[in-house]
Amino acid sequence: MSQTKKTGEETNGGSAARLPMDIKHIKSLIELMVENDLSRMELREGESHILLRRGQPPVAVAPPVVHTVAANPGPAALAAPAPVAADNEILIRSPMVGTFYLAADPESPPFVNIGTLVEPNTVVCLIEAMKVFNELKAEVSGRITKILAKNAQAIEFDQPLFAVAPA
Repeated sequence: MSQTKKTGEETNGGSAARLPMDIKHIKSLIELMVENDLSRMELREGESHILLRRGQPPVAVAPPVVHTVAANPGPAALAAPAPVAADNEILIRSPMVGTFYLAADPESPPFVNIGTLVEPNTVVCLIEAMKVFNELKAEVSGRITKILAKNAQAIEFDQPLFAVAPA
């Protein structure tokens, strides 16, 4: 008695179950997915298992950063930045990178205005860094002559924030 093993090609012609790696069957399933706009199809038949997926899962992609450089910078681009303080003024600079706030909250008055007298322990602003609000003290005595940053502006380390005329 000899036993014969049927291949996928032999089985496809008859009514027997199709093998999972039958390319024609897989192509017909893919066509069915496209026609019905399906993104996933899973079939189980006995020990056979087919899982088909269409498309890619959404991936968050950051937009490209575009840097522009002037091809021929004019004299204004090459000039040194304008001085922010007069010779007799002291600059209060940012000790960190963060967001500059002139008041404790939107309803509160600003800590200082132009003309306000400050002492070394006078709080002049808040700087938010990593969701922590840090009070910045004047550390000098004098009168505020200029406020060099705008409220809620992102600021850099060592950026001038206030100009103070010593008292």
